[in-house]
Amino acid sequence: MDYSRYWNPDIAAVPKSGIRKFFDIVQTMPSAISLGVGEPDFVTPYHIRNAAIDSLLDGETQYTSNWGKLSLRKEIGNYLESRYGLSYDPQREILVTVGASEGIDLAMRALLKAGDEVLVPEPSYVSYRPSVIFAGGVPVPIKTEASRNFVLTPEELEASITRHTKAVILPYPNNPTGAIIGREALEKLCEVILRHDLLVISDEIYSELTYCPEGHVSIASLPGMWERTIYLNGFSKAFAMTGWRVGYVCAPAQIMDVMVKIHQYTIMCASTQGQVAAEEALRQGREDEYADVTTMRQSYDHRRRLMFNAFREMGLNCFEPLGAFYVFPSIEKTGLCSEEFCEKLLREKEVACVPGTAFGACGEGHIRCCYATALDKLDIALSRIAEFVQSI
Repeated sequence: MDYSRYWNPDIAAVPKSGIRKFFDIVQTMPSAISLGVGEPDFVTPYHIRNAAIDSLLDGETQYTSNWGKLSLRKEIGNYLESRYGLSYDPQREILVTVGASEGIDLAMRALLKAGDEVLVPEPSYVSYRPSVIFAGGVPVPIKTEASRNFVLTPEELEASITRHTKAVILPYPNNPTGAIIGREALEKLCEVILRHDLLVISDEIYSELTYCPEGHVSIASLPGMWERTIYLNGFSKAFAMTGWRVGYVCAPAQIMDVMVKIHQYTIMCASTQGQVAAEEALRQGREDEYADVTTMRQSYDHRRRLMFNAFREMGLNCFEPLGAFYVFPSIEKTGLCSEEFCEKLLREKEVACVPGTAFGACGEGHIRCCYATALDKLDIALSRIAEFVQSI
């Protein structure tokens, strides 16, 4: 039976994730070391796991509100206020989602109608472009350059705006480059955004993983931007809770009223035990100055410097990442394209990295390596990559 006449051709044409392709191959290679999937190697802290276990044993197995547990939303509000100076009403402006990825999907489907354009700085997370397409919109990639620290400039933003542009995605700290964006650069972007009356979808899932003294600045905290920003965050990266699938989205109540309709008809609510665990992460974190997060960030920072220096010693050009947990070295000197480099490296040295092209065409000539990996494995992987580069 020919099913092609039934499915949506726009969705069928979207390529599968370039990250998962290599992840699936690694599962068939027991001795391979994966630097591919962006997942902390830490186990969720004990007190967080224990809170969920207690909740389960106490029989807390029912649905929560579509919005999520109010106590969790209040903790999210407290966290955002204390960490980033953001103020949201837990009753109407904070929605608990199934990971930050659901928040991306909700934002696109709530905002876009057919033909609306969304500007996507690239290289960036693999879900942005497909989410725009799934919502009937048109993704417009903007190439960012290593020479400008992979940061979107106001000139690049201005040049990409048309009468169909509705929103711009701000993916900082950035996956895959590790780039961050500071207050001054954000203020310059705000001038363009305000002049053209655009909305901002700000994905700040890596906000706690910033390795510079200034720390992270949210665009929603800048003058005139709160009312036009959809703020995305979650617990996967900073709190080592990837499998719990708990994120959240914050926005003005009028926008949120539309988003929650989609959420309540398609998802109902995030998992109850996941929400209990997330609440514990924030509540206990507030009491101990987020010691769990600090410990993990310090460990990542050590591995960040180790991996960055290793690629430089291999003779490869490498931008120094100051956020997230990825390094995005250039492999152009090897003469191989990104896909070929990663395939040969996996086959010959049993190390999995992700081709830069998985994050947009402008990622060609780069590979993404995740350093959220145990140090002993990281040392072995870097040694194998060095041998591979030397052989070329």
